[in-house]
Parts: sequence; structure tokens; C-alpha cells
Amino acid sequence: MPHLTRSALWSLEEYAERRPAFRQEVMAHKRRRTVHLGPNVTLLFEDETTVRYQVQEMLRIERTFEAAGIQDELDVYNPLIPDGRNLKATMLIEYPDPQERATRLQALRGIERTVWIQVEGHVPVVAIADEDLERENDTKTSSVHFLRFELSEAMAAALKGGAALGMGINHPAYTIALDEIAPETQLALVSDLK
Repeated sequence: MPHLTRSALWSLEEYAERRPAFRQEVMAHKRRRTVHLGPNVTLLFEDETTVRYQVQEMLRIERTFEAAGIQDELDVYNPLIPDGRNLKATMLIEYPDPQERATRLQALRGIERTVWIQVEGHVPVVAIADEDLERENDTKTSSVHFLRFELSEAMAAALKGGAALGMGINHPAYTIALDEIAPETQLALVSDLK
């Protein structure tokens, strides 16, 4: 499984110098890896670059420079890096109004288990959600979930060969289907596959 190591990270001092340019690069990178499923759900497909940025930011914010603290951050975020046969995404449920958000998060319980992707000519793949910890309770779901989509060898080959990639959600309170995502996004995601 690909992962970041301490030796691949910049020190706090070096990151402070590199941060403005790296942040700009990562924001452009994230735009190519983002899929909006309707007006209120966004999937950000993670990779080594997005995870590196998140780890560097956490170390910066927390002013962490001890080896154990750095390793703790790596242990939290490394599982978000795809391993060559899957795609991994952070799912954000976004409602700007706090009252509407509270109501909608109640109605959307279980939504994370209804997100799917589909390689043209293949059956849909439903997300495996929140493997690190439960993010929903008896009354509501969380506004952030972590998803993994496992692809067969045939699906990966089809995507690399140019097959369209669709995505959607089949939840009673939020249903959407995209027959295909933007070409630049698909190209970015295909680069995650072996």
C-alpha cells in the first residue's frame, strides 16, 4: 500500500517557506479531483498529494516536530491514499444554513453507504464507508465521510482504456446520477490505478 513516510515530509521551517506555492498547486490539483453530486454533496478524491498537504497542514497548525507526533498524523492520513486498485474520497455534505444542515443530516442517515461509481459496461461499485470510525448515530449522519471504492482488474483496465466513469447517490432523501464525470477529473482518477 502506498504511503507517506516522515522522510518524505518537509520540516516545519521548510514547509513555511514552500507553503504558499505548494498550497496553490494543491488547490488546483484538488479541483481536478473534485466531483459535485448535486448542490449539497462533494467528493474529493484523495491521493498522495492531497494527503501530503493535509499532513503538512496538521503538523504546521499543531506545531508538531517530534517523531511520534509526526508518525501519529501519518498513521491517521495514510489510509486515504489509494492503493492502485481502488479510489478513495472524502465526502462532504454541505448546507450553509445551520438549521437546514441539522435537519438534512437527520434525513440523510446512511447516505454514505449509498454512494456509487460505475465504470461504463460494468456493475456499479458501492462505497465502503468510514472504515476508521463510525460517523453516524441514531439521530443523524456526519457532514464528513471517508469512502473507498474497490475496482476489479477489468474495471481498472476499462477506465485506463477510456471507458466513461459515472457516479451517484441512491438515498431516499438524496438521489443523483452522473453518467460521466468531467474528462480532466476522470484522467486524474485513472492515474491512481495500477
